Amino acid sequence: MDIEFVRSRFIKHFDGTTGSVYTSPGRINLIGEHTDYNGGFVFPGAVDKGMVAEIKPNGKDKVCAYSIDLKDYVEFGLNEEDAPKASWARYIFGVCREMIKRGVDVKGFNTAFAGDVPLGAGMSSSAALESTYAFALNDLFGDNKIDKFELAKVGQATEHNYCGVNCGIMDQFASVFGKEGHLIRLDCRSLEYQYFPFRPDGYRLVLVDSVVKHELASSAYNKRRQSCEAVVAAIKKNHPTVEFLRDCNMDMLNEVKAEITQEDYMRAEYVIEEIQRVLDVCDALEKGDYETVGQKMYETHHGMSKLYEVSCEELDFLNDIAFDCGVTGSRVMGGGFGGCTINLVKNELYETFISTAKERFKEKFGRSPKVYDVVISDGSHKIC
Repeated sequence: MDIEFVRSRFIKHFDGTTGSVYTSPGRINLIGEHTDYNGGFVFPGAVDKGMVAEIKPNGKDKVCAYSIDLKDYVEFGLNEEDAPKASWARYIFGVCREMIKRGVDVKGFNTAFAGDVPLGAGMSSSAALESTYAFALNDLFGDNKIDKFELAKVGQATEHNYCGVNCGIMDQFASVFGKEGHLIRLDCRSLEYQYFPFRPDGYRLVLVDSVVKHELASSAYNKRRQSCEAVVAAIKKNHPTVEFLRDCNMDMLNEVKAEITQEDYMRAEYVIEEIQRVLDVCDALEKGDYETVGQKMYETHHGMSKLYEVSCEELDFLNDIAFDCGVTGSRVMGGGFGGCTINLVKNELYETFISTAKERFKEKFGRSPKVYDVVISDGSHKIC
C-alpha cells in the first residue's frame, strides 16, 4: 500500500499537517477450516496486503474520518449513542468504544485510511481495519498498555457489538500477531499459539478468486455447527469428558454411527480429519516438506467438497485445474460457497497454471477469475 498516497489525502482533507501512520495486514489460512468452533486448530498468516491509516489527535471530542477508497467523510462522537450510520465508519467507532471499555482514554482524532486487501476474497479486510485502529489508539492514547491478545479481542468485539457479525478470533489474531516468514498455529480452545516457519523457496502462494459468493452461506454455516454439536452430544454419552469434536477420534465417531444421521456423520468425519491435518502440516513445515503440505491441502479440499459440502462448482473446477497443472497444493479457503482457492505452486509451473486457470474458467463460467499473489508478512505496526 502506498503510504505517500494516504499521507497526501490526509493533508488534503484535514489541516495540512501530518500525523502518525499505522498499518495492519489481511490474512490467509493455509489449513484448518471449520475447526475453530470445534475447539480445534487454525493455521493463519498475515499477508503483504492490508490497511494503512494516518491518525492525529484533533483536541475535540469527535472523530473526523475519511475513507480514501470510498471517497466518503464521516464525523462522530465517542459516546455509545454517537454510532455513525455508514457501515465502514462503524468499524472505527466500534474500536474506539471497545478501547474506552478497556480503560483507554480515547479522544477525538482526524484520520484517513485506505487498503489494498481485495474485498470478498476472504482475506479479512475488516479485521485489518479494526487491528489498525486498535493498535493505533493503544499507541496514541493508551501508552501501549493493552496487550496484543486484547487488541485482537477488541476487533472481534467490534464485529459482535457494532457490526452484527458473530465471528471467531482468527482474523484479528492473525492481523495483530503476524510475523514475516511464519504461519501461526492457534489453538481455538486454549488460545495458545505457536509460530512455524513458512519459507517456501521455489514455490509461490497464490489465491485464485472465483468472484462468486453464494447466498446460502450463513444458514448453511449454522447447520454445519448444529451437526457438529449433535455428534458431540451423542459421543458424550459414552465419553463424558468430550466437549468438542477436537476431543474425538474416528473410533468414537463410529461407535455412535447408528445413532446419528449420515449427514452429521460426514460433517464430523471432516472436522476430526481436518484437525489432524493441521498438526500434520505443522510437522511437515518443520522438516521443510512442502510436498506433504500440498497433499494435505488437496485432502482438505476433498473433505470440504464431499463431506462438509461447503464448496461449489466454481471452486471445485479451480481445484481440478490446479491438480491437472501439477500444482503442489490447492483448496478452497474460508467458509466456502464461493471466494478463493489458495494454491501452493512451484515457480516453474506458475505461468502455465495461471493462464490455464483464467482461460478454462472463462470458457466455462463466462468471466475471468482474479489472481492475488501473497507473501507472508508482519502484523500490526507503526510505520512513522
